[in-house]
Amino acid sequence: MARIEVPMPQMGESIAEGTVSRWLKKVGDTVERDEPILEISTDKVDAEIPAPQAGTLVEVAVEEGETVEVGTIVAYLDTEGGAPEAAEDQEEDDGEDEAPSGDAATAVDDEVEAEASTEREEQESAPAAESAGPESAEERLKRRSTPVVRRMAEEHGVDLSRVEGTGHAGRVTKQDLEAWLESGGDDAPEAEPEAAPAPKKAPVQQPSAAPSGSPDDLWKRFYSEVENPEFPVREADRVESMDKIRRLTSDHMVVAKRTAAHVHSFIEIDFTRVDAVRRANRQKWKDQGARVSFTAFVTWALSRILREYPTLNGTASGNNVIYRGNVNLGIAVDLDPGLIVPVIRDADHLSLVGIGKQIMDLAERARNRKLGPQEIQGATFSITNPGVLGTMVGLPVIPKGTSGILGTGAIEKKVVVVEDPETGTDSMAIRKRSIFSLGYDHRIVDGADAARFLARLKEMLENFPDDA
Repeated sequence: MARIEVPMPQMGESIAEGTVSRWLKKVGDTVERDEPILEISTDKVDAEIPAPQAGTLVEVAVEEGETVEVGTIVAYLDTEGGAPEAAEDQEEDDGEDEAPSGDAATAVDDEVEAEASTEREEQESAPAAESAGPESAEERLKRRSTPVVRRMAEEHGVDLSRVEGTGHAGRVTKQDLEAWLESGGDDAPEAEPEAAPAPKKAPVQQPSAAPSGSPDDLWKRFYSEVENPEFPVREADRVESMDKIRRLTSDHMVVAKRTAAHVHSFIEIDFTRVDAVRRANRQKWKDQGARVSFTAFVTWALSRILREYPTLNGTASGNNVIYRGNVNLGIAVDLDPGLIVPVIRDADHLSLVGIGKQIMDLAERARNRKLGPQEIQGATFSITNPGVLGTMVGLPVIPKGTSGILGTGAIEKKVVVVEDPETGTDSMAIRKRSIFSLGYDHRIVDGADAARFLARLKEMLENFPDDA
């Protein structure tokens, strides 16, 4: 029996866990390669996870509704078509079966890399570990845990090495720690000396004495963890728990606001020229199977201008600036309820019609929950269009890991004063116009650069070329 693992895939750059929303196959079912076997839900995307190879589903390791970390094994497949085995036999075979390929290996490598980046902090708080010799990647993963779990352990004075973990590579999960605390911890007498010397003084001294109270650790928690304040409930109120999507979206937006120095600038743009080009070519594009929206025009123009303003296509990283080598534009799609941002990769290499087709395809598959994990990550700049619902203008949050986002307002007919270029005389005219807002990270983008960027965008849209 050749058993292979099906891991929780990396669903996005900033996503560390996912929820099994529905199993599409049951134990004993045969599956073809790339045939969906389960559905995964995160705050960014709902995706079907395909079978890495053809075979038989012999074990489901994670039940529906359960949330696990990236890299956690959620199922096992028998690629030789054998019958399901007992759990004990499967566990014995885990270390001897072929290594996970593709997404599995990538997910584990990503997690090892993330853990290695914080190993210095771990070593400072546990100097005894240094004398034990170098750790393997698996040992390090087992010793490490999420920031929430480490904070809980610190607050309760728990040594995580004494807690049996059920997470990936033996990591201690929040549920493991809660169960350990509810059971009263270890019954062994070694646990008593820690509390015996001065039980009443420990809560007072612990915050200042704990290594995790260092400035570096506090800043790391500030940029990665969110604790929402709670408020009293009044008699006529109704209280509902946030679902996972809303809760994680809430956390990500708070972290994004904490990270970037948000500033917004505005400009009004005349869409009369764009409207004329769109009307003149509508039937031709329709015959090509494309619908080129106003958003497609904006996306095409942005993809060209971002080459000229690399800081708006980059991000601040520590004391460095990363200038992205690709122009990948995230386009916000309203799911009602919810929001998702699929990405058009290398948009600066696409024609206007090509961008229009991609926007149509991504939006349709986003609303049908058919996007893959790779299609919602890697954006270097984002566009959101509250104007499609009639909003005059918005002040969008800059997604973490980027330095800019464009908000497009409603395109409406307005009476404006226009000047005749030949005579210089003024007259009243009706024009289609819209207000755009540019949110930018003032750490690396200056106000003057933002103004020049918007002025360049206005110039390109108001004088849109015929050969785009």
